[in-house]
Amino acid sequence: MKPIVAIIGRPNVGKSTFFNRVTGTRKALVDNFPGVTRDRHYGDATWDDIGFTLVDTGGFPDENKDDFAHKIRFQIIQAIEDADVIILLLDGKHGISPFDENIVKILRELTKPVFYAVNKIDGIEQEVKLYDFYSLGIEKLYPISAEHRYGIPDFLDDLTSVLPKTAPDEAVDMIKLAVVGKPNVGKSSLINRILGQKRLLVSDTPGTTRDAIDSVCNIKDKSYLLIDTAGIRRKAKVSKKIEKFSIIKALRSLDRCDVALIVIDAYEGITEHDITIAGYAFERGCGCIFLLNKWDLVEKDSKTALKYYEQLRMQAKFLSFSPIITISALTGQRVLKIFGLVEEVFSQYSARIGTGPLNKIFEQAIERTEPSLYRGRRIKFYYATQVSTGPPTFVCFVNYPDAVHFSYKRYLINQIREKAELDKTPIRIILRKRTGRKK
Repeated sequence: MKPIVAIIGRPNVGKSTFFNRVTGTRKALVDNFPGVTRDRHYGDATWDDIGFTLVDTGGFPDENKDDFAHKIRFQIIQAIEDADVIILLLDGKHGISPFDENIVKILRELTKPVFYAVNKIDGIEQEVKLYDFYSLGIEKLYPISAEHRYGIPDFLDDLTSVLPKTAPDEAVDMIKLAVVGKPNVGKSSLINRILGQKRLLVSDTPGTTRDAIDSVCNIKDKSYLLIDTAGIRRKAKVSKKIEKFSIIKALRSLDRCDVALIVIDAYEGITEHDITIAGYAFERGCGCIFLLNKWDLVEKDSKTALKYYEQLRMQAKFLSFSPIITISALTGQRVLKIFGLVEEVFSQYSARIGTGPLNKIFEQAIERTEPSLYRGRRIKFYYATQVSTGPPTFVCFVNYPDAVHFSYKRYLINQIREKAELDKTPIRIILRKRTGRKK
């Protein structure tokens, strides 16, 4: 599970530029997937082989102290509480603001690491601008330029040195399930139903976030770790920006799980935020199952379920392989059937294909439909091999890897799904240029 680093600061201090700079540093693990369209505010990054998740909390408006206390404090505190390390980004071009003074007072009370970075310092000759910021009572200031990369390497060296060590994985024979979704969709109710229905509870241990609980249960001689993330409930007159902080909790769960149970309130209907959370699960490479909860409250006819399925498939095309099941955590309807789907998904999620059969699949697929020419030259696939499971990940050696269109890559993935019967798991293909002498 990767540590969480949250960036906070007022608008226009360069948080997004800094975010993009760091998540693009040293081959950070940030990908764009067709079909996932939304505003990105988190990214995985690595520095000197140390991985972490960077969260951009967005800009907080400069307001008077009273307004700050009522409208802003909750948002910032939530981000601070959920992160392992905090970065306060200050504006070296425009100087100190009352907002900076207020947030520094809050940060002084923390026991977790806080880094104070003064952005828009483009070179050593501009470091004189730091002097004003020492009036905030900060001992260590980092002069950086997110745009020009000045000071970034030294800053990241110090940042990564204090990150908590990645927790060891749980027992490999235990399937780990993350229960994720918006607030109030019934995640905790589902956990309680599972644990209480057949007296399945073995033990409870505190989770990695303040409101997450791990529950170990055993169903039909199979062990499961249920990771519950309660999320953040909406408050009256609180900006919708707080909704993004619930993602931090979901990310922690998704980093640890094999299969994500994406809970959706069927009575409320499928929302954009549901699809956003599903997108995070997809990007994390989790096996996924959609749970349409509160099905007992939905007015139904013979086509109701089909309409929900079609809508979900349309909005979450990137998870077209993920099973969907209608349930009611309140009544227990179809709750235990979830685990049959979990076993199917996990079996495929951890599947391996031999090199011989795999290359046969590729040969037949390429023979059936060849890739487009690249500058008048044929794109050649030399061979493929599976490099990992969870999800099944394949490396293909190609003469022009960057020229392979994403649609053709998707075609190859679909061929693997069909031929290897992996229709319920994410599949990843990595294209690499073959080195050495050509045969």
